[in-house]
Amino acid sequence: MAIADILHELEHHPRPCDKEGLKKSIRDALIHQAGKDPLEATPRDWLEAVSYAVRERMIERRMFTQRLFNREHAKRVYYLSMEYLIGRMLINSLLNLGFYDPTREALSEMGVDLLTIAELEPDAALGNGGLGRLAACILDSMASQCMPGYGYGIRYEYGMFQQQIEHGQQVEHPDNWLRYGNNWEFARPEKLFRVRFYGRVITHRDNGNIRHHWQDCEEVIAMAYDYPMPGYGNKNVNNLRLWAAKATRDFDLNYFNEGDYIGAIQKKAETETISMVLYPNDATAIGRELRLKQEYFFVSASIQDILQHHEEMGYRISELADKVALQLNDTHPAIAVAELMHLLLDKHELPWMTAWEITKSVFGYTNHTLLPEALETWPVAVMERVLPRHMQIIYDINFHFMNEVRHTFPGDTEIVRRLSIIDEDHGRQVRMAHLAVVGSHKINGVAALHTALLKDTLFNDFYRLWPERFVSITNGITPRLWLNQANPALSDLISEHIGRDWVMDLSQLKALESFADVARCRAEFRSVKEANKRHLASLVLERTGIHIDPTAMFDVQVKRIHEYKRQLLNLLHVVAFYNRIRRGEAAQQAPRVVLFAGKAAPSYMRAKQIIRLINDVADVINHDPVVDGWLKVVFYPNYDVSSAAVIIPAADLSEQISTAGMEASGTGNMKLALNGALTIGTLDGANVEIREAVGEENIFIFGLTAEQVAETRQRGYRPRTHYEENAELREVLDMIRSGFFSPDERGRYRALVDDLLGNDAFLVLADFAAYVEAQERADALYRNPEEWTRRAMLNTARMGYFSIDRTVQQYAEEVWGVNPECWI
Repeated sequence: MAIADILHELEHHPRPCDKEGLKKSIRDALIHQAGKDPLEATPRDWLEAVSYAVRERMIERRMFTQRLFNREHAKRVYYLSMEYLIGRMLINSLLNLGFYDPTREALSEMGVDLLTIAELEPDAALGNGGLGRLAACILDSMASQCMPGYGYGIRYEYGMFQQQIEHGQQVEHPDNWLRYGNNWEFARPEKLFRVRFYGRVITHRDNGNIRHHWQDCEEVIAMAYDYPMPGYGNKNVNNLRLWAAKATRDFDLNYFNEGDYIGAIQKKAETETISMVLYPNDATAIGRELRLKQEYFFVSASIQDILQHHEEMGYRISELADKVALQLNDTHPAIAVAELMHLLLDKHELPWMTAWEITKSVFGYTNHTLLPEALETWPVAVMERVLPRHMQIIYDINFHFMNEVRHTFPGDTEIVRRLSIIDEDHGRQVRMAHLAVVGSHKINGVAALHTALLKDTLFNDFYRLWPERFVSITNGITPRLWLNQANPALSDLISEHIGRDWVMDLSQLKALESFADVARCRAEFRSVKEANKRHLASLVLERTGIHIDPTAMFDVQVKRIHEYKRQLLNLLHVVAFYNRIRRGEAAQQAPRVVLFAGKAAPSYMRAKQIIRLINDVADVINHDPVVDGWLKVVFYPNYDVSSAAVIIPAADLSEQISTAGMEASGTGNMKLALNGALTIGTLDGANVEIREAVGEENIFIFGLTAEQVAETRQRGYRPRTHYEENAELREVLDMIRSGFFSPDERGRYRALVDDLLGNDAFLVLADFAAYVEAQERADALYRNPEEWTRRAMLNTARMGYFSIDRTVQQYAEEVWGVNPECWI
């Protein structure tokens, strides 16, 4: 069959998506790809067969989507991110592609339950927290809105880690998510790019032009693996391309022949560690260097791939900004600015200013943090050794930039020092955030407050220099996963009342507002929440052995464990509530289950200590018969996307209690509110906009504002004052410090409490009284189930603004300059 005939067959006779067609595909895949007799097939074999049947249909759509983009000469967005928390793909793909029901029915007729086998699919361990989940949401939205958009990242062989709780402590185990292979990826051995490290740079003149040659390098091969990203309700399927590190040679035969088998494969093993683990421990110099190599590895391969495609399309390199938009998801890929300059200067031999104008025009930079320690810096000595040519380029970028600063602010040596890409005050460091800002035409914060703080504090000098570059694009979440898939009962209930168009236009949820005043509708909404809580209770029992009461308030804090997110503040209230119950002062309060989940970075010892304290407190409370039926505390282990999809729909109260001015946005706050949880939180990140959207009466706001936090610190904060003046707080801290919750080691938390009393960097004690008062308001409302449900429904109804589709539309219009291209 000629190629033209194959294309005609694919276009006019795609794989059927009805029940019978799917049944045939699943059966064929089970026999011919899984290699199993249906009589002997295991549930995992069926999962593999179904996944192959689904991806057959996805890849057809992907081919035609790419052909459409090529034919229309569409400008493309390339999203560069170290993380993609895409979760499980089977159910999401079926729902987006529109043949969930036929697949479920086909399997049922073969004696297989779809949801049972779907539980066997591992979460793709390609991320850690909100950064990676946002990236996954953006890919979903670009495909769903027919945007020509692609993701680039690393195919980590092991994820961050599997978290287990042993004796109350976090213990990290390898997250071997590829143990059984990956049914969704397509290896692309023809897509190989050489990535270089170390070596030296030779400079010479060529017809009056200075040329640089980077030579004597160590080389690593980047090999591509593709993951189809299906849009919802259309035929568009975009692509996520991940890079795996491969050695240039498999092993040294001379070593092997001499009997040194370890030496024979050592170089191969060292090379392939680059894509081995997400976020290697950077507490050591070796770990830090590996992290830098990871970042450059995926950036270099991605930009080489992008430029290769640009040239294959017949475009001139001078047209790059017309055809390509590159988005830096935080500072991890910021070295891309120097890498694009390297390729434009040394490979394409463009003049400096031409190359620099192209570079600035294609890059956009999303900042995700106000924490100075989270803004990456690299010692100049390390950069010079690992990436010598790029260090030269960074020096040159900084030279031209400093001239611009001196011209704009003549005589102001302090602003020159503050803005320099090279930090001379802390042992000569390359400030990657500064490189990203200088090399991008747009810089965006991810919430209104966050962007305002970027302009006023962190990047104030840059904002004075280039105010036109700064934009605010509030984060969003995909309703396809976080409501349609994660909460099918609520999704169906909403659709019953207002139709299903809300899945692609979340603003339509506004129509639910009128139903909040109807008693029957409130009862239906409450019934869905109760069923979700029973499901979570069964999972908690399975994972932890703890029995929890589904009729109690489910008070949920699920996020990365970090001091600024203030799991400690939540825990102090738990102990205070515990004491009230023991004294007989809580007779009027509602029973409560407080659920924590999240991982601490392996080297972040204080965060790991907080996890241990949570578990120690839980152990005492959960075994105290005095509080039985009133209070339970749960630490849910190994929090991931699949866990979130069970916990979030069951939550009543959403804990968003970070120190004001420190959370960039948050997206967990959006997911929980969308699913009908009421927020208790500070005016931080997107909480500010959530309050505006849902109404002040439908959220429990407390504590210091960002301005008050800054004023408190400026005045000289004395945390011990709160300890001395608040008897309840004093009792709680004394119990923790004395070893009440750690009788086997009385002094275990003495240093933690002493640090709160002497330093309290995140103002936990300053907000304690206000937090307790807000919790009392939440408790009083929960004891009025009709009113609680009405306000929960209003939260769901008013979350339309926080759709990722609105976020992506803003990026498309304000940063990328791309348009939808849909082939239906």
